[in-house]
Amino acid sequence: MGADWDNGNLQKKAAKAGVIGGRPIGMKFDRQQGYAFQKFLMEVGTEFMRVLKPGGFLVCFSQARLYHRAATAFEDVGFEIRDMFAWQHNGQAKAFTQNHFVMRDKNTSQATKAKIIADMEGRKTPQLKPQLEPMVFAQKPREGTFVENWLKWKTGLVDTTQSLDSTFPGTLMPVAKPNKKEKGDYNNHLTVKPINLLAHLIRLLTLEGQVVLDPFLGSGSTAIAAIQSGRNYIGIEKEKENFDICQKRIDECEKIVKLL
Repeated sequence: MGADWDNGNLQKKAAKAGVIGGRPIGMKFDRQQGYAFQKFLMEVGTEFMRVLKPGGFLVCFSQARLYHRAATAFEDVGFEIRDMFAWQHNGQAKAFTQNHFVMRDKNTSQATKAKIIADMEGRKTPQLKPQLEPMVFAQKPREGTFVENWLKWKTGLVDTTQSLDSTFPGTLMPVAKPNKKEKGDYNNHLTVKPINLLAHLIRLLTLEGQVVLDPFLGSGSTAIAAIQSGRNYIGIEKEKENFDICQKRIDECEKIVKLL
């Protein structure tokens, strides 16, 4: 996505600002960002198409304002968009009042300012409390029917016995954000995904012994979920700091698995 999207830069900006919102600190949301994101995903999506078996699945975490770019990118390189999944969690409210902008206006009287503020009472920027993180759920085209593809490649069908709440699996997946114990005291990655959620997706879409690819491994949660689910994994991470965190978390996970 370019150097401006690198985790190293994000970590530096986060350390100065102390706050992480829905997009990298220091980046203003604009259409060009969306276009760049779509172009990037088309490039990597082409590689996903190359390495996936026919009928294989792709899941891509996104956000409300960029989801359509991600879905379009994968569709344009040949994937079939099967559905939209959503990770349900408790986010932090990000809406802001505009009172401070009113109060800073030197050309308006205090009485008028008070009237304007009273008129806007309860009104904030259009950002409701985020509780969903959308995921693109896509599939590489099958070879023949579902049955023919399954017999040849063992892909293309989902395991509906896998459930988060003992009911038929749904597109809305309520899972708490990972706590400090799950992440590890040493893990300072900004967007750690819960292992339970990733394990659910892996078990839903793959068989034991199959390979899970995560080209943006982050702090290693996908690898851990794959290990716990009896799958093999390939993880790619270009940031050395993140790679070291991945290695430590994976080593800890493998030690626990060996004891079971």
